[in-house]
Amino acid sequence: MRKAILGLTVASVLVGTVLSAGADSVQERMKVDFRETISAAKSKVFPAVVFIRVTSEDFDSGARGNVESSGSGALISADGEVITNWHVVDRAVDVRCLLADGRALKAKILGVDKDTDIALLKLEGLTDSLPFAEIGDSTVLREGAFVMAMGAPWGLSRSVSIGIVSCVDRYLNEASEYSLWLQTDASISPGNSGGPLVNTDGQIIGLNARGSGGGGGDLGFAIPSETLKAVVPNLRQHGRVPWSYTGLQLQPLHDFNKDIYFEGDTGVMIADVDPESPAKMIGLQSRDRLLAIDGKPVKGMTDEDLPAIRRTLAQLTADKPVTLSIQRGTETKEYQITPREKGKTQGDQLECPRWDFSVKTINQFDNPDLFYQRKSGIFVTGVKHPGNAATSGLQEKDILVQIDGKDVATLNEVKTLQEKLVADVENNHRTLIVVLRNGLTRQIVLDFARDYSKK
Repeated sequence: MRKAILGLTVASVLVGTVLSAGADSVQERMKVDFRETISAAKSKVFPAVVFIRVTSEDFDSGARGNVESSGSGALISADGEVITNWHVVDRAVDVRCLLADGRALKAKILGVDKDTDIALLKLEGLTDSLPFAEIGDSTVLREGAFVMAMGAPWGLSRSVSIGIVSCVDRYLNEASEYSLWLQTDASISPGNSGGPLVNTDGQIIGLNARGSGGGGGDLGFAIPSETLKAVVPNLRQHGRVPWSYTGLQLQPLHDFNKDIYFEGDTGVMIADVDPESPAKMIGLQSRDRLLAIDGKPVKGMTDEDLPAIRRTLAQLTADKPVTLSIQRGTETKEYQITPREKGKTQGDQLECPRWDFSVKTINQFDNPDLFYQRKSGIFVTGVKHPGNAATSGLQEKDILVQIDGKDVATLNEVKTLQEKLVADVENNHRTLIVVLRNGLTRQIVLDFARDYSKK
């Protein structure tokens, strides 16, 4: 950005003192200076851009299958560390990377975090050092700053687009758990996910993650480098981020979307408390006002303030009591809360061959609607068409309660029963499955006499 500013300053002087040069000459000088700045910045990062090809597991069709997809990434160390999005490598069984010098290398996943949509990879088989990009400081960004989005849009392995930062603190509902977003009009298309958003100093200041095109131009969103710096060390060391869970759902004091405005300018409102959560266990309630966490005041005036407060709560040490200052009505009281580790944010999956459906572990954060019906267990995540499960009336999101008269609550229990019953299909090809559907118990006779895999 420095060169661009210098170019504008010099141009201004020229306008005032060398009028004989003409306006066209001044404009041309400004263009050249800007182009040099952009070119220099691009040259620093472009060699570190990685095209990623992923083969991942998919159970949505009711059977285990492989799906190929592509995304982008950026080298952040000479020994082959690559940052990308979690959603690029989710359920990956094979990850291949194409480097700027034309080499294709496999990569292993060092760690992933679904909550922030960040993943860290490590290239395998390296024998030399690689060019890498520096992670810059997104907190100094201001609207109007020029940025470049690099990556592989639509599978085109090396691409760069230019634009400005449209908003430095964009809140996206249900996508801003612990972090706000950088909004840019630099083109971010499918395939750009995981690629770097680069400033004019040639530093990564964001990780491209979301984009949408429309009549008003491109609308792209990137994860700020401030979030990268907080998450990547945990992925490197632990393979995950050890977020803690309290069960508090927050609401800003000035909630424009719901047209609700609370008096005062201190604290943040508790909108709801999750059942059986640490917050519920100590008696916290909806409409309580959270004033401080371990003595440190919090202030949530608008939606944009919420991710930082959620992150503070999530970074509390699991199983270690901490003091929350709570205002209820006109009274202020301190509560001791003991957060627990958040753990997995998605369930594991299993294919049930011959039965023609797949199942998944119920997860509080991935399937909250099912979790409220049953706190643990498994549910149907995919039904094969045509197939025995579909013919028998089994549906997606059915929670399995019993199979063949036996209670089931784990994938291993389902797998054991499925293998046993299918092995005896010549003598008995029917079994009774009890499911919970929309809160009601149903009995379904699964007839698996037909082998659809041979049709």
